[in-house]
Amino acid sequence: MCVGLSARVIKVSNGTALVDASGARRSVSSELIADLEPGDFVMVHAGSAIAKITDDDENESDILAEEFLK
Repeated sequence: MCVGLSARVIKVSNGTALVDASGARRSVSSELIADLEPGDFVMVHAGSAIAKITDDDENESDILAEEFLK
């Protein structure tokens, strides 16, 4: 099973994005997504931002992640 985590983009520079996933910040590859900007939400898998998502998608992802951790 593959798991992606939702994260908010903090900064984008030279094909890399600094993202915040529930308080944990990491640098990930942003080369798969055009027009990525700070404030966007993305799905992160295996060190890469793989898709832009909406704020509603991010909220739903957080709820599902909390259920998995119970």
